[in-house]
Amino acid sequence: MRIRLKIVAVAAALAATAVMTGSAFAQGAWPARNVTIIVPYSAGGATDILARKVAEELTGELGRTFIVDNRPGAGATLGTTLAAQARPDGYTLFLGQVSSHGIAPNLYTTLQYDAVEDFEPIVMLESIPNLVVVNNDLPVTTLDELIEYARENPGALNFASSGTGASTHLSGEMFKSRTDTEMTHIPFPGSAQAVTAVMSGETQVTFDNMPSAYPHVRSGNMRALAVTSAERSPAAPDVPTVAEASTVVDLSGFEAASWFALFAPSGTPQEVITAVNEATNRILEKPSMIEFMRDGGGTPGGGTPQDLADHVTAELAKWGQVIEEAGVPKQ
Repeated sequence: MRIRLKIVAVAAALAATAVMTGSAFAQGAWPARNVTIIVPYSAGGATDILARKVAEELTGELGRTFIVDNRPGAGATLGTTLAAQARPDGYTLFLGQVSSHGIAPNLYTTLQYDAVEDFEPIVMLESIPNLVVVNNDLPVTTLDELIEYARENPGALNFASSGTGASTHLSGEMFKSRTDTEMTHIPFPGSAQAVTAVMSGETQVTFDNMPSAYPHVRSGNMRALAVTSAERSPAAPDVPTVAEASTVVDLSGFEAASWFALFAPSGTPQEVITAVNEATNRILEKPSMIEFMRDGGGTPGGGTPQDLADHVTAELAKWGQVIEEAGVPKQ
């Protein structure tokens, strides 16, 4: 049924697009109205923060308002499915990430979208590390102490994530598997709620995206123990990597970075893909945008739609292997 509905929607949109290609697009009229960017997480998290910045910049570049539409739920698969099934007329974009186009397709057995067939890749936006942070009242100040505490108190720790299947979830599962520890996963609708849960003591640990977690570390409301990237973040040079911080167990090779990219529903006119790609690449070269991303520990992206397509292919393979090796049950 899903495939048939998708085919009907795409066929109708292509018919409309054919008309537009000969009129509106030929006259350079796109965008003729506001453009929506679907974000599959709640407001306040790393994905939402980036989406609002990109929307603001695209509004300036392309002369029409780009609106963020938060559609959280079901581990980000709800918003991703809505984007996949949206009319591909150039007025709906999607802020995809490692979960929607790397982890979820390997984790969920009943997904209502295909990460490759249902989307047009546009451009990579940013990659960021996750940050291992703990509640200030937890009696640990280093990653080694966290591992030892978890081993001495099996099942006593809860780790928060921005949803089942998010990189913040899989980072925790990888950590449990590599350190032979037991913690209970508590999913939330987004990073904002997950971080709040750690600060309040509702949960004790999170492996959250750096842009949403690090400001609370700097303000003293949480404690950072390590970054999950292969190298230290320039935004937090004093915070060691997971591999550096662990001496009680070998965590060499531990890496769980998050990334974000723009996509459109499959069938979106090539003129739109090209226009958004070129505008976004210009945005990513702005000093203000580079500073915005680096303040949050991120690395600006860019490149062609094919570059993003190749990245998605590699991520699907990588996270499939991680899920298998960590023994994460299929949902």
